Formats: sequence, C-alpha cells, structure tokens
Amino acid sequence: MAWNVVIAGGGFGGAMAARELERIMPRQSARLTLVNDVNFMLYTPFLPEAAAGTLEPRHVVTPLREILKRTYLRLGTIDAHDPVARTVRLRTRDGESEELPYDQLLLALGSVSRVLPVPGLNEHAIGFKSLADAIWLRNHVIETLEAANATDDPARRDELLTYVFVGGGYAGLEALAELQDFAADAIDSYPRARLHGMRWVLVEAADRVLPEIDAKLADYALHELRGRGIDIRLGTTLEEVQADSARISTGETLPTRTVVWTAGVAPHPSLRQLSVPLDERGRVTVDEHLRVRGMESVWAIGDCAAAPDPRGGDCPPTAQHAVRQGPVVAQNIAAELGVGTPRRFDYRSKASFVNLGRYKAVGRIGSRTFRGFPAWWLARTYHMSQIPGVARKARAVSDWTASLPFRRDLSELGSIGHPRPLEETMSKWDSSTSPSPSSSASRPR
Repeated sequence: MAWNVVIAGGGFGGAMAARELERIMPRQSARLTLVNDVNFMLYTPFLPEAAAGTLEPRHVVTPLREILKRTYLRLGTIDAHDPVARTVRLRTRDGESEELPYDQLLLALGSVSRVLPVPGLNEHAIGFKSLADAIWLRNHVIETLEAANATDDPARRDELLTYVFVGGGYAGLEALAELQDFAADAIDSYPRARLHGMRWVLVEAADRVLPEIDAKLADYALHELRGRGIDIRLGTTLEEVQADSARISTGETLPTRTVVWTAGVAPHPSLRQLSVPLDERGRVTVDEHLRVRGMESVWAIGDCAAAPDPRGGDCPPTAQHAVRQGPVVAQNIAAELGVGTPRRFDYRSKASFVNLGRYKAVGRIGSRTFRGFPAWWLARTYHMSQIPGVARKARAVSDWTASLPFRRDLSELGSIGHPRPLEETMSKWDSSTSPSPSSSASRPR
C-alpha cells in the first residue's frame, strides 16, 4: 500500500521537503502530492534584483517540475481540512474542487504582506512579496520617469519622482537600494526629469533599521543609503495614503504616486480555514519536531509555523530557516511511515546578508561581519550556492556578467501577460475610421 503524503505550498520549505521525501522514501511506498498556486518556486532574495532589471524575472524562479521528479504537482489552493476523515479540499484555478486524502499532511503555505489599518493603504500602496510585485514596480518606476520627463507641471513632477518605502527590514532596504540604484542610472535618459531630481524616502517605525542584524552593520547600511541622498525617517509611521500623497506621523504630507509597503509579513490567511491550532499571530503552533501540537499526522514549517528556535523564542520568517526545516520535517514524516528515525529541528542561523546595490552589502558569517564590496561578493556567492539547479545558477551568473559592461534596459513591459482582446484592438480603430467593405471582409475573425 502506498501512503498519501500531501504538501500544501511549494515555496522553500515545501519544495525542499518534497525533494527530501523523494530521496528517502521508496518509490512504491508513498504517493507525494504538492499543491501550489503556481508551478514554480520563487527565490525571494533575488526579488530586488528582478525589480531593478539586474536579473531576468524568469531566472529568479525554478519550475517545480524541474526539481521534483516523482511528486504529483497540482495547481490550486487548499481551502478546507477534515482531520477526522484525513482529507483536505483542493480548489483548482478554474474553480473546481476535490477531496484529497492524506496519511501525512504538511502545511508550508508561507506568508503574505502584513497589512495595518492605514487609510488608503490597500487602495494606493504596492507590496513587495511576489514576482508580480517586483515586475510591476520596475515598470511603474519607468512609467513615472517617462511621465515626469513629459510634463511641464513641477507639482506633478514632485508626485511622480517621489518614491516612499515603508519598512526598514531586509525586504524594505534591499528593494529601496536596488530600485534607487536602477533609477539613478535610468534618469540619465530623461533630461527634464534629471534636472528636477528624484526623492527617495524610507519610513521606519523603529529607531533603527535592520533589527535582525548587528547594530554596527545596520549603522553602516544607514550611512551608505543616506550618502546617496535617501531620506530615512526613523521613529516615523505612515498615517494615510492617497492616490497622489502619503501623510506620515511627523505631520508632513509627501507628494507621491509610489508607496511600497514592506512592513513585515503575516501567515497565509488560508490557515484560518483549516482545522489547526493557531497562535495570536495566526501561525500554526508546532513542537521541536515540527509536528502540529495536539494533532497526529499534520506538520507545519516556514513562515506559517511558530517553530521553536533553539536560541529561544520562535524561528524568524526567513528563507534560510524554511530551507532547513524542509528536510527535517521530511525525515520526521518518513519516520512516521516506518523509514528512518525522527529528528529535532535545531538549526541556528550562521549567515545573513543585506544587499545595498552599487556593489555594496552588509552581512555576517558566524561571528565575523563584513561590509562594502567584500560583503556584496560573499552575498552573491552564498545565494549562488542556494539556488536549486545548475541551469538556474548559470542563468543568474550570465545576467550578472552581462550587466557589468552594458546599461540597464529601460523597456516598460507592463502589457506583458495582459493582452487586449482582438475585438477590442480592432474597435479602437473602428471608432476613428470607417473601413471599406473589402477591408472589413479581410479582417481576422
């Protein structure tokens, strides 16, 4: 009899767990099913470089079918759970649903942007959590440069050329640094916008940036970004967002059409539809073996789980923890099915890096800290070791190499993936011209 193992989520944790289960479970003993909303795994540390155009977007993702050889991939979401019957409900992209039985269930649903009740935030701000966010933001920056170069209204230029980022953690600083670096190069092609000048603002509620790393490295990052003219507001919160402005807690209203929200993450909201215990932050509570507390045959890892940290407290929602949790939980699932022995999760973070663009970064390996170009080089080396698949490594290296001698690409590709219906395209011209009977007859149908 083959055991049914269902994995909900194909990010770092879920994909690594599936790979490990493929390695250790005999082929005929387990049927592995992975449910994910897309057919790829996103390498999130490269999102800022994808937004800045340093890396081609397809090169920061790895197709799940490329790294999983015998796992059954299903595109959709898990939106219901019956622990007594041991089934979950799969909702496919076309709206159909079906019940999936399981003998072991792993929840690796990840996280979403944490949203606070700031007026106008949902309507006028953009997150920085997905590949779609990164691509949209790059296109948007190019659009604002184009519009600012075309207008004669100084007030409108102020709105278009002011970029506000909220959140001074890893995601916020890396996204801000890479996009400001990109825009600083791109603006040479927009002489009227260049004469007006850009304004980049970081709003952070705490009294320091990068609370996850050494204070001296955080101070170096702060000094580096301020040296580029970036306006960093510590101890400040976002109070309101409108289509053309953002009001902050100092009472100042910033004219802007770009507000990027990177103020933390929250567990995936679909967890509330599942029959699992959640803590006050909405995370699944698990023990040191990553088993859901009080439940049999259900496990949770990654950003959606409150996993005990060996140093005390809970594991932070970082990729490097999810990558290490995946193989551990896979071995524990296999042990439940009679293969191998269980393991405790006891990983302690050994390295961390924050890219600051312009060949600079800050980071640490063990007790040693690095800054500037050496940190940037080590960061890229570290990430290269973590990208799954030789082909993906080669493509990233080729992108980095090509970016050295050549200028950045300024093509605005926001229409990709959003084609106009053929009828709409033709009607645009029909409204301004009256085609002859012969031309109408030859029009494609």
